[in-house]
Amino acid sequence: MFGGSEYLLAALAAMLAGAVNALAGGGTLITFPTLVALGVPAVAANVTNTVALCPGYLGATLAQAPDLRGQRGRLWLFLPAGILGGTVGGMLLFQSGERVFRQIVPFLILLASFLLAVQEPLRAWLSRRAGQASSPSASAEWMAILPITLAAIYGGYFGAGLSVIVLAVLGLLMDDNLTRLNALKQAIAFSTNSAAAIFFLFSGRVNWTMALVMAGGALLGGAIGGRLAGRIPAVLLRWVVAGIGLAVAVVYLLQ
Repeated sequence: MFGGSEYLLAALAAMLAGAVNALAGGGTLITFPTLVALGVPAVAANVTNTVALCPGYLGATLAQAPDLRGQRGRLWLFLPAGILGGTVGGMLLFQSGERVFRQIVPFLILLASFLLAVQEPLRAWLSRRAGQASSPSASAEWMAILPITLAAIYGGYFGAGLSVIVLAVLGLLMDDNLTRLNALKQAIAFSTNSAAAIFFLFSGRVNWTMALVMAGGALLGGAIGGRLAGRIPAVLLRWVVAGIGLAVAVVYLLQ
């Protein structure tokens, strides 16, 4: 059983994660280690974290909905891939079990930290590439289904860094401006997270009180982060969160 102090700490971590996600991304690198530190088993912490942060993905997708206009065909291709991958990733999480997942977690956190660190130069490169884009290619869209499905499997299994992977796939295989690809990325990430969260609902491993407390904190943090946008350098914040992720991964490896 958790007391008021544990729930308060989880809410504060989720609020910070919500603000960080709104400003730079990488909030899972804050909330997941917090849950584990509070004594939640690693798999249950991952499941609870996925469910708790789901409303944030919905809010981000709705905020970028205008940039999804004219991309209905792509949504029909990629949302099923996100749903399939998220569900498979959730199934793999339970199949791997607590022991294996705890062994893999440090490397997943290292991967997420690396992706967060390279997000800005990757985005800049994709933006330059999009500036040289010709007309969108239908064949390239079909080619993107498999890598997006694989990325979604990773997202359903752990999730941190998923958005960076999906945006990289879209930017490499499709010719379009970065704003539209970013909105498409957000919709894919939402479908992946939602599919995993729905699968987790029936697992019996969601700490519902903790998830609800964190969801409220994440929503409040997202609102605060939105107001702070432009006042705090996102690049600096991204490096700070990546550094936190690196430190957490080292601690897990030493354990």
